[in-house]
Amino acid sequence: MPPIKPLPELLINQIAAGEVVERPASALKEILENSIDAGAKKITVQLQQGGIKQIRVADNGAGIAKDELLLALTRHSTSKISTLEDLHKITSLGFRGEALASIAAVARLTLTSQQQEQEHAWQIHAEGSTASQPAPAALTQGTIVDVNDLYFNIPARRKFLKSETTEFAHCDETFKRIALSQANIEFMLQHNGKIRRHLRAASMPQRIAAILGDDFGQAGTLVDEQSTGMHLTGMVALPAFARSSRDMQYFFVNNRFVSDKLISHALREAYRDVLHLERHPAFVLFLEIDPESVDVNVHPSKTEVRFREARALHQFIFHAIHKALATPHREQSIQTSEPAPIARPFSKYPQASIAYTGKVSQPASFYGTLFGTAPPSPAAPGNPPIAAATVTAVQPVSNEEKHDGYPLGFALGQLHGIYILAQNTRGLVVVDMHAAHERILYEQLKQALDRHEIAMQPLLIPAVFHADNLEVAVAEENQDTLIQLGFDIAILSPNTLAVRTVPATLKNADIAQLARDLLHEIREFGASQILTARRNEILATLACHGAVRANRQLTLEEMNALLRDMEQTERAGQCNHGRPTWFETSLAELDKLFMRGK
Repeated sequence: MPPIKPLPELLINQIAAGEVVERPASALKEILENSIDAGAKKITVQLQQGGIKQIRVADNGAGIAKDELLLALTRHSTSKISTLEDLHKITSLGFRGEALASIAAVARLTLTSQQQEQEHAWQIHAEGSTASQPAPAALTQGTIVDVNDLYFNIPARRKFLKSETTEFAHCDETFKRIALSQANIEFMLQHNGKIRRHLRAASMPQRIAAILGDDFGQAGTLVDEQSTGMHLTGMVALPAFARSSRDMQYFFVNNRFVSDKLISHALREAYRDVLHLERHPAFVLFLEIDPESVDVNVHPSKTEVRFREARALHQFIFHAIHKALATPHREQSIQTSEPAPIARPFSKYPQASIAYTGKVSQPASFYGTLFGTAPPSPAAPGNPPIAAATVTAVQPVSNEEKHDGYPLGFALGQLHGIYILAQNTRGLVVVDMHAAHERILYEQLKQALDRHEIAMQPLLIPAVFHADNLEVAVAEENQDTLIQLGFDIAILSPNTLAVRTVPATLKNADIAQLARDLLHEIREFGASQILTARRNEILATLACHGAVRANRQLTLEEMNALLRDMEQTERAGQCNHGRPTWFETSLAELDKLFMRGK
């Protein structure tokens, strides 16, 4: 066996480069972080051949002193920490003191810098294990790091690099992450001489929209929540904007992009109730936390972290996102691509109104104006309404004010027995009535179960149905669970069950099928799971049974009752499977379809 001996400095640096400089994007990340730590307010990135041929980063930061340039290319040399205590409360992006040394070991690097108090700039060149002495150079305040021919001295490693297009895509993603976390800094990205991105200093929402697109900005809702030692801000997209991949997921801890299983799990749990199938949420979130509560010294890439109070952080993130997604429509501003003019003045509508459960008012004879008919009549016999409504008089108020108070507007009619068409101040609202009612019932059931107050409705005529032996056994053995869920199921014979009581919100469902599905769930997963881990799944199933079905003809009163319930219900924008329950088309968009004004 060969004797033990110290490794040459160049080999040590190249080994370190294998961890720090995996590809051009890795080198770009390290250089950009140094620029930010130096206080730069403008950073320009120039790439050639996806960064394989050249990575050039110029900033207007504090700069590096002449006698520190060589130290900057020496491993474990840094200005950012000096003691063990500093390591436990890191506030800078870089701190390990090995990035530039690792890059210089596998590329041809030129470092040019000028501090404000220096008469002129100084420059050094490094290639492998050799570095030149500082020489005068022309530069205004700041630093330029010019990296050429990455892995020129390690041909085997260079072969592992992908195509120019692929490597540029990775560099662009790194650039986006850095730019998202530093909205107050101006960034420019050039590739092969062409400007690909130019981002002016802006607010956080503006920077997010500039990088991820206006669609994300319009589909997103702002987050701003605080707890002891923690502050979460940013933007999460509503579930309807969910993606087939995780390409729009950005989470920053003290402005450092991280990929953390704990955080990912908290976010998945927050979206679990509203996300469709295998779709992935989109978000840009910034967590500010006491540096002493997080360990960033886990991996050279610095994208992995550990938290001292992991459970508390998980709960904080979960509740913050859960709250943002649960905001009722009455509290959300509905964004459109452009402001839509109001085509007709609301002052033409009479002041008489229909009051919904005594909480809000809406025009009644307004419908007569639209259709040339009398105000809507009560629900027909045998077709119970979604919610009770009565015709009353109210104190005169501005009709425009009344409409503005109800984001989903007022119903005009039904389309194919599936959709409700409504008018608000911006234009047309289309509602999937089954999906919307399903979400409303689901939220009502959750709240009632949490309070142990599920209202039970005795059936005038019990729903009797044939059951197999297992269904009868499940009903007999799980009476307490059934009662907690609002059901009273009696055994009439070895093969007959009778449903005598159901949750009041589900009284119009197919009772026999509803009971069969519930018994199947209990048999499949067990009573304890039904009330804990699978609670939401079973409540979603019950809500689906109870929701108004397609081809059910609703009166205008019922449609408006549904719209008002949606405005008061958390997460009403998505059904229990994550699909949207409504969308809006502005008058401007409708005018465009009909080429009005042309």
